[in-house]
Amino acid sequence: MTNLKADPMLSQLFLAAYEGETDRIANLANAAAVLMQFVPDINWAGFYLLDEKTDTLLLGPFQGLPATTRIDQGKGVVGTAFIKQEATYVPNVHQFAGHIACDPASNSEIVLPLTSKQGKKIGVLDIDSRKIDRFDTQIQLDLTAFTQTLLDHI
Repeated sequence: MTNLKADPMLSQLFLAAYEGETDRIANLANAAAVLMQFVPDINWAGFYLLDEKTDTLLLGPFQGLPATTRIDQGKGVVGTAFIKQEATYVPNVHQFAGHIACDPASNSEIVLPLTSKQGKKIGVLDIDSRKIDRFDTQIQLDLTAFTQTLLDHI
């Protein structure tokens, strides 16, 4: 399993993708692409962003098959992680009551909330894998570090 913090190539690509860019959507799109290209055994990586007008999570930049466009807060793994404001890892999505299946081949999922330094809820990073039990504590720590760097650029 790739250790994201220990992979100097990934770090360089990640930082190069943001150099001088301040547009949120462009940076999220590059982040999804970096994850999809350099994290093995995943089939979807992307973002859901809080739509304050509808109070739902709206699909943002992603890599993978088409996905559910809007997710209510508290629904599915994405909405649950957003409400709880904590990383949520599901080793087998078929055992998660209320799982929202976009890609029927997905078997495990990890979702990390995105919150600004001022405490404003922005959305979530969502990653799926075809492998059951794909993610572990180390990848969660690595993805948390990844999202912290990302938050400095959106």
